[in-house]
Amino acid sequence: MTSGLPFDDYRDLLRRLPQPDAKARREAEGRLRLLEAQGVGLGRMGELAVWLAGWQGRSEPQIARPMVTIFAGTHGITRHDISTRGQDETQAMVEFCAAGGAAINQICAANDFGLKVFDLALHMPVADISQGPAFDERGCAVTMAFGMEAIAGGADLICVGSLGVGGETVAAALLMALHGKAALDWIKPEGDADMTERRIRLIDQAVALHGGHVKDPLEALRRLGGREIAAISGAILAARMERIPVVLDGIVSLAAAAVLHAVREDALDHCVLGHLTANRGQRNAAAALGLKPLVDLDIGEGEGVGAAMGALVLKNAAQVHASMTIRQN
Repeated sequence: MTSGLPFDDYRDLLRRLPQPDAKARREAEGRLRLLEAQGVGLGRMGELAVWLAGWQGRSEPQIARPMVTIFAGTHGITRHDISTRGQDETQAMVEFCAAGGAAINQICAANDFGLKVFDLALHMPVADISQGPAFDERGCAVTMAFGMEAIAGGADLICVGSLGVGGETVAAALLMALHGKAALDWIKPEGDADMTERRIRLIDQAVALHGGHVKDPLEALRRLGGREIAAISGAILAARMERIPVVLDGIVSLAAAAVLHAVREDALDHCVLGHLTANRGQRNAAAALGLKPLVDLDIGEGEGVGAAMGALVLKNAAQVHASMTIRQN
């Protein structure tokens, strides 16, 4: 039987989550009414500006130091040939991004976004979740703590994304354990039908193996997740404690968010979804968590690209709300 003790600090944090600043929100709503009275309605842009104001505690929100954080992990389940890419490609993907060659590098450079890429012990994949728990409680708790430290540095907006082969499969298993449905509802079918069938079979096997232990969402995380999912959960929680708004990316970050949401329904009130992908699992996760995307550009999974594009919407919403002139009568 597990003790649960390594997760006690996180349960305590989740019991005392800070709420948005009601005064700043009211003042932002008042300014929005004045702005809209003299021109076109700002629609969701106005709603997002008010949302930002509440979390930032300022009636005129501002995004001056956005940060994209990307977490990379490896998975034992990839030994079952569940991807067209080999496990060693995760390291290559991280190095490519670190060298500035990836799509996310270009978006960050063009828009003055910070970028951090975290290599989460890529040489030591978490265990094969179809055979046993991904890692032990202490290892999961430590990884969450590492993710919490990743928000340090004074960012006023955090975008969370992931890199790594196998991450989408373990995210699908975790989401299935938390929200039910069939394995096929949580994955994007591969062009290779046999590979898709292997993924479905392994997800079903993993959820059945750990099904008696997943009523506790944190236990589900440590059994069916991975280092990048645990670290993102920690980063989302740390951002909440500091009232920093968060933009979520693909299915991996949504699986991490789903763990916190399963513990406490309002745990994601400081989060928005950057985008939707062609992955039905990501779309189903967004629906289950009640998240509406900021953009829908048919961008693929990974690198935090969709989250960064969503952050541009937020940045412009804040600029419009704070800088438009109110005409004097």
